[in-house]
Amino acid sequence: MKKITAIVRPEKLEPLKDALFEAKVSGMTISQVQGCGSQHGWKEYYRGTEVLLNMVPKVKFEIICDDAEVDALIDVISATARTGNVGDGKIFVFPVDEVVRIRTGERGDEAI
Repeated sequence: MKKITAIVRPEKLEPLKDALFEAKVSGMTISQVQGCGSQHGWKEYYRGTEVLLNMVPKVKFEIICDDAEVDALIDVISATARTGNVGDGKIFVFPVDEVVRIRTGERGDEAI
């Protein structure tokens, strides 16, 4: 099993959620987060003083899936979230040792 974490632009939340459901993802966790990377934020003026805002709002998707589904899901996420501009986001893939469904005690693939 793998955990896919994708950090994307906030405006991609609904399109990506819909694309993942179309790809038969059974569940996901979505969080609103802030971060900085190549985009480096932007400048604003507050009471006449320039302020650098380097924490950019993003949306984080977390998905647990079978190893065989990883490449297909990466393709779906990349195709849906890509604008071609700096700040499109990142995808991280982690190994998952165990999953337990709290309600039933099921473990492994059955718990997904």
